[in-house]
Amino acid sequence: MKLCLFTPLERPVRGWVGAIEGDRVVHLAAQTLASFFTGGGSAREHDEYALEDVRLLAPVPRPPSVRDAYAFEEHIRNAARVTGRPGVPDEWYELPVFYFSNPAAIYGPDDAIPYPEGTEELDYELEVAAVIGADGHIGGFTVMNDWSARDLQRAEMKVGLGPSKGKDFATSLGPVVVTPDEFDGSGGTMVARVNGEERSRGSVSDMHHSWQAIRDHAARNTRLLPGDILGSGTVGTGCILELGDGRWLQRGDVVELEVEGIGVLRNRIA
Repeated sequence: MKLCLFTPLERPVRGWVGAIEGDRVVHLAAQTLASFFTGGGSAREHDEYALEDVRLLAPVPRPPSVRDAYAFEEHIRNAARVTGRPGVPDEWYELPVFYFSNPAAIYGPDDAIPYPEGTEELDYELEVAAVIGADGHIGGFTVMNDWSARDLQRAEMKVGLGPSKGKDFATSLGPVVVTPDEFDGSGGTMVARVNGEERSRGSVSDMHHSWQAIRDHAARNTRLLPGDILGSGTVGTGCILELGDGRWLQRGDVVELEVEGIGVLRNRIA
């Protein structure tokens, strides 16, 4: 099932939960995507709309938390090569580590992303994210863009703590959440384009750590809540930093992240 948060173009609202079926969206009787999952994954149907007559929003606009993992070995190797850091530490193979991002800075499909103050090295990151559903289990998957200000990140991480301001200004999610019966997170081509030009390509199947391992590690000594976001981390070659060509994002650029089986998450830099 492809789930979304949407608003009719003719009558904008804060956001309704919907199920996309072909070229139509069915309005479901659930206040949020999290409540849909905790309600057993079913809800009474209301009106339906043509897909062209609605705007899709961030499927989880206010997640309880955002954890972003580091599951692609090629990404770590490429970033280490470009930045002059040592290779992959032994501990990475043992622990699906993650950092916490900012749940108050979530953007949806076609939202304009504010250009963060103080950076000249704005980057995208091509990722998949799991959305936690009922009882701490994964309820579905979506596309994630972990926007990064590389010069800010580089400076703060020299302190040995972070990332913080290099990351927490924006995270994009969408356009839909696909339930595991249709997309189980084990495979799918991942592509990033800037102004229509392909810049990155990889596959979900290249993840070293499984989604179950990421979920289990995130849940250790705590409780995962419905709507929590677990990012995969960046696929190999999935950001400008890895490419090493210095072609950082500029104001007005349009970034498209596409994951086979989910869809295209598109944003413009304001």
